[in-house]
Amino acid sequence: MAPRADDRSTDPRVIRTREDVPRAAFRILVDEGADAVTHSRVAQVAGYSKATLYAHWPTRLDLVRATLDLMTDIRHAQVVGESRADLIGQTIGFGAMIREQKIDRALGAMAALIAAAPELAELRDRVAAEGERVMRSVLDDVADGDEREAAALMLNGAVLYAAMLHGSPPSDDMVATIVDVVLRGLGTSRN
Repeated sequence: MAPRADDRSTDPRVIRTREDVPRAAFRILVDEGADAVTHSRVAQVAGYSKATLYAHWPTRLDLVRATLDLMTDIRHAQVVGESRADLIGQTIGFGAMIREQKIDRALGAMAALIAAAPELAELRDRVAAEGERVMRSVLDDVADGDEREAAALMLNGAVLYAAMLHGSPPSDDMVATIVDVVLRGLGTSRN
C-alpha cells in the first residue's frame, strides 16, 4: 500500500530520497558543473528513476534549489571566546570546506546559476548568511558597521581568492597572518 500524501514526509523511503538526490546532484555540480545538474544525470548518479526525481523536484530549478540548499548546512569551528583564535578557526574552517567539499566550485556554479535564474538569489543570501554567521558574531567584538563588513569580506575573500586563483586555500600560517593584518587594520591588538 502506498503511503498517503500526508505520510510522505515521514516515509523512510521519501526521507532517503530527499537526502540522496541532493547529495548526488551536489557531486555533479562540483565535478561536472551547473549545466550537468539535470533530472536525467542526477537520476543516473543517484540511482533513482527520473520519475522519482520529477515527483519530488518537478522542475530543474527545484532540483537545483535542493542541491544548493545543502550549502546552508555548515559545521563551524568551535568558538573559544578569543577573537584572534576564533577568526583563525573560522577562516581555516572555510579553507577545509574548500579542500574537502570543493565548496569553491559549488560557489562558482551557484553564481552562474543565479545569473540565469535570479530567483535563486535568496538562496545565495542564505548560504552567505549561514557561512558567515559565526565569523560575523566574532567580529562583533572588534568592529561594527562598514568595518565589520570589510573584515568579513577580507577574511572570506582571501580564502576563496587563493582557492580559485592559486589552486588551494591559504595555509594555516598564512591564515593567521591574514587575520593579524585584518585585526591590525581594525586597530585591535592580537589577543
